[in-house]
Order: sequence, then C-alpha cells, then structure tokens
Amino acid sequence: MGSDSRAVGVVKEVFPGEARVALTPEAAKKFKAGGVTVLVERGAGIAASFPDADYAAAGAELVDRAAVLAAADALLTVRPPQAAEVARLRRGATVVGLLDPSRNAPLLAAIAAQGLSAYAMELLPRTTRAQVMDALSSQANLAGYRAVIEAAAVYGRAMPMMTTAAGTITPARVFVMGAGVAGLQAIATARRLGAVVTATDVRPAAKEQVQSLGAKFVAVEDEEFQAAESAGGYAKAMSAEYQAKQAALISDHIKKQDMVITTALIPGRPAPRLVSAEQVASMRPGSVLLDLAVEQGGNVEGVVAGQVTTTAGGVHVIGYENLPARVAVDSSTLYARNLLAFVQHLFEQPEGAETDDDILRASSVVRRGAVVFPAPAA
Repeated sequence: MGSDSRAVGVVKEVFPGEARVALTPEAAKKFKAGGVTVLVERGAGIAASFPDADYAAAGAELVDRAAVLAAADALLTVRPPQAAEVARLRRGATVVGLLDPSRNAPLLAAIAAQGLSAYAMELLPRTTRAQVMDALSSQANLAGYRAVIEAAAVYGRAMPMMTTAAGTITPARVFVMGAGVAGLQAIATARRLGAVVTATDVRPAAKEQVQSLGAKFVAVEDEEFQAAESAGGYAKAMSAEYQAKQAALISDHIKKQDMVITTALIPGRPAPRLVSAEQVASMRPGSVLLDLAVEQGGNVEGVVAGQVTTTAGGVHVIGYENLPARVAVDSSTLYARNLLAFVQHLFEQPEGAETDDDILRASSVVRRGAVVFPAPAA
C-alpha cells in the first residue's frame, strides 16, 4: 500500500468545544516529503492556532470540506466523524482517529455500509513498536498537566509553601487517584507547583512510579491488589470488596486534602466511582476535586460534565471535559505526530496486511466494509 499517489485529508472538527486538529503543518510537511498529497479544509487548524498560511507553506492543498472528503484516501480525525461526512467519503477510503468504538456502533455500521475501513487510535497495542503512535498517552499527559492548572485556578490559596515577613503559608495537599499516564503527569505538575502530593492506584507497578516522582503511595496492598494489572498494562476492574476496603482506607485521607484529582478509566467501560458524596462532604470548605473521567460517567459522585459546582459545604467539584483541547497547540502537535507515524506505517503495508500486522490488527474496527470490532477473543 505504498504512499505514492495517496492522499490524506483533514477537516475542521465540529464537536462542541473541540479545538484540536488531527493534522498540523509540521505533519503535513512530513507527509509531503514522503510523496503523500495533503488536503486540508480551510480553517481546520485555526482553533489550535495553526493558520492556513502555515499549511500552504508546508505544501498542503487548501480546499473546501467537500473536496477533502471526496479525494482523501485516509481521513484523519480527532473526534469520530459525523455520519454525513462518512457518506461523502469514496469507497475504499480509510478513517483514522479516536473513534471511541465501544460507544459508536452506529458509526461503525455507517462506515462499513460505505465500503470503508477504519482504525481506532485508542486500540493500539502497548508495544515498543507502537509507542510513537500512542495517542492515548500523548493526550493523557497533557490532560494530567492541565488538570492541576485548572484545579489550582479554582483553589483559593497558593500551592507552594511560602515564608514571608507576615508569616508562613503551608503547602497545598494534593491527592491524585489513578496513577496512569495522566495521573503521573498530574503528580509531577503538582510537585513542581510546590504541593505535598499523595497518590493511589490499583496497579502494583504504580507504587514505584509514584514514589519516583516524590509522592507518597496510598493503597490496600492485599492479594487482589498484587494481581490487579492486565497484560496490556491497564488497570483491571476491582471487586466490590476491594473497592470497599480501599474506600475505607482513603476516607480519612481524603478529608485532609486540599485538592483531589481523579483519573481512573478502564477502556471501553464506564469510569469507576472512586469518591462518594459522603467523602466529598467530608472535605474542608474551599477544597477542590477535579474529575478527569467525567466524559465516561465520572469518578466523583455528583460531578456535572462541563461545569464547576460548589457543594453546600463549599467544596468545588470540577467536571471540565476534554482537557487536552485546553492545550490545543501541544495536544494537536503530539496527536498529529501519532497519526503521522500510524498512517506512514499503514501506507507501507501490502493489501491484506491488517490480519498479519499486530498494530493494524489491534486497531482495526472496520475492514473493507465489514465491522470487526469487538475482535473475537483469542
């Protein structure tokens, strides 16, 4: 499937609040250097601070939306495309993006009906070869960073310890729940801002990672905890019994915190509930909780998607969605690099390689007009 005479296309994202773009001028230039035609809808990168002139300078062709959809061999997206866009893609084309296949069965059916193929970037295997394509990690890194910035903006006090002529200000206490990519970046950011940081996770490997960043690890370390990590590196769903023990352990801890950031997600499932209404109520007035999992139902009981709510006790609960879009320049840059690596790999493969190549096999959700998600159990 050589790259000669192939075309990649990108259109402006229309999902509410989505400022990212799937292709940057930097990536466009690299595609062009590899012999790939690059089609960009005019204005596609404006929300991410990439003007049309930069795409033109990189060798991209600036056209209208209809022209991108009609000519693209591979449509690059951040959010899943709309059904109307899918219907305008030519038969045999490919859609590549964060397609959220577990919650988008009608979209997959529409893609298949159009005779297309589709790859979901969130399904990439966690292997060394696929690391440069790992969009979940690149976006989670920035989400974890931005979570601390947003929480600090709502928090009515300073983060670091300060010694002044008028006395000393004590450092903020920050508790990060979930020490995956986003959580570890939140820990590192809170530490840089001078907070005293603690963290928890159900995966045993997370303890050393948390401690390496200068935070204290908090968890019930029983037999279930020791086995609580999948072969792919994701957290497994924990039993109700374990969750009860963990909740009891952290209840005393959480009420002493100034800031709690929750990041726990299990791919393809609703977010686990980590913080109860009672635990929220136990926190002091002015303290802050930020829920990074709000788009999948939330880790915090009572969180409202897209809003900051304040409880009767004065606790602020932040439910901002899509934090990577609040750092759109960097999140777009990293995501476009992920897509560049993936599509270059895709174009290099011979026809039919989807079942032979581990990267394509894992991420394929529609294959030449047939829905192949979820993949059958091995």
